[in-house]
Amino acid sequence: MKATDVRAKTLDELRTDLEGLKKEQFNLRFQKATGQLENTARVRQIRRDIARIQTIMREKRVSANA
Repeated sequence: MKATDVRAKTLDELRTDLEGLKKEQFNLRFQKATGQLENTARVRQIRRDIARIQTIMREKRVSANA
């Protein structure tokens, strides 16, 4: 997921994407704990996507209040 793609979305779309990513992150952590995780790089990718969405959501909120 690229930052330009994220910036093009509305806050509601970002919230739903964030919710989906957090669910996926939970599932990946569960797979890791049970030894079923195959793609370990996906954990890092999800974590960074969550941070990217949260950062852009904050930017949008700050610019809306200014």
